[in-house]
Amino acid sequence: MDEFDTYKPIYLQLADRIKLLIVSQELKAGEKLPSIRDMAIFYNVNPNTIQRTYSELEREDILVTKRGQGTFVTEQKEQLADLRGILKEEQILMFVQEMKEMGYNPDEIILGLQHYLKKGRGYE
Repeated sequence: MDEFDTYKPIYLQLADRIKLLIVSQELKAGEKLPSIRDMAIFYNVNPNTIQRTYSELEREDILVTKRGQGTFVTEQKEQLADLRGILKEEQILMFVQEMKEMGYNPDEIILGLQHYLKKGRGYE
């Protein structure tokens, strides 16, 4: 299992991991997540950390807890589409910022990306 970074609270790092699983369709709309206890064992963290992670994702309307049944990925398609868009924007922002720091202008960034994608990289 990956180690956690010290720059960000573990519960937020776990929330980010769950969001990636949802966006990548490894966790689908309406799918049940592991119990708090099972997740805590899997990630080797305190169950309170998982509870906080699940609570944060519920607050963001990404997860839904059904009393007596467990915690599930929301079935709200609009919410999931919004999540996908947000994560895409965050990745683009980081990429563009790094390219600017290396001295590339917008046209060079676009041309480089187009060239990269035309070669089929990243979509094997």
